Amino acid sequence: MTQVNRSTEQDTTLKAELVEAFLETQSFRYDPDKGFTLASGQISPFYVDCRMLMAHPGPRRLVAQAAWERLREVDFDCLGGLEIGAISIATTISDYAFAANPQRAWRTFVVRKQAKDHGLGKLIEGGVRPGDRAVVVDDVLTSGGSLLKAVAAARKAGLEVGHALVIVDRKEQDGRARVEAEGLRLLSLLTIDDFHAKVGPAGAR
Repeated sequence: MTQVNRSTEQDTTLKAELVEAFLETQSFRYDPDKGFTLASGQISPFYVDCRMLMAHPGPRRLVAQAAWERLREVDFDCLGGLEIGAISIATTISDYAFAANPQRAWRTFVVRKQAKDHGLGKLIEGGVRPGDRAVVVDDVLTSGGSLLKAVAAARKAGLEVGHALVIVDRKEQDGRARVEAEGLRLLSLLTIDDFHAKVGPAGAR
């Protein structure tokens, strides 16, 4: 079996395990009748709760492993995103990468929703410095608003942001197109399509 085939097979396995983890932890809900109200005010039949998922150590490690596989060939120095959801994502990926082979010492940062009104008044906290190559992470991509807010803040602080990574791309509201329009390569561990085999029109589980 070639390296490409092994990599593809592993990616497929990780996706299946991650989808199962969402379902087992009730971090993914499907209600085609009532739906769920999103931050934008729109109604969607799907609800994705990555904070619930990241509260569990097993699923958290799956996220880290899947992210490592997607990022291992990307040259960058640090990763982070908007508080608070991106904190656990960046930290678990960084920890996994530091223990992996080959080892990667990816530092982490967090973008505050607003700068502190005391101390140094920083908008970005963490181990970063101007000129660092950064990956911005987020839990769910819908419109891309929160991710792009973090990217703008990181770039304003002097970080070079060329990649973004999300756990789930909902494939709604032109989120991917909006992110890519800002010169970013978007990586997603899952898309809403990966749930369709498990959750059908009748709302499995």
